[in-house]
Amino acid sequence: MDKNRYSITDLAEEFQVTSRTIRFYEDKGMVSPERDGLTRIYSRSDRARLKLILRGRRLGFSLQDIKKMIDLYDPEADSKEQLKFTLQKCEDQLGKLKSQRHDIDEAIDELETSISDLMTHLNDAANDGKKLA
Repeated sequence: MDKNRYSITDLAEEFQVTSRTIRFYEDKGMVSPERDGLTRIYSRSDRARLKLILRGRRLGFSLQDIKKMIDLYDPEADSKEQLKFTLQKCEDQLGKLKSQRHDIDEAIDELETSISDLMTHLNDAANDGKKLA
């Protein structure tokens, strides 16, 4: 295929996803390939959309939000609405991730303390056993 047309296999290999994943996004109306019989033919625009979808998923955005971000894009119009929506979603997601990181850091600290305490108790128990023998 040329650089402006891609098969589902081309895109699956490029983005390291399954064909089923790409068909799922097609079913959700997020990409819309042309058809040549039973063969799906994806455009550069579909490829770009898929790239944005996968990046959005990796960053933790919902499919609904990703779809809205992409659908708001209009190369022939002012994209201020899209930029504002995307900025707000990015700020929200960053806040969620920072909160999760804080929770994870606290859990790690707690586990490290527990492990240290358990090792101390095991060592004390082993030493007490040696004294009795």
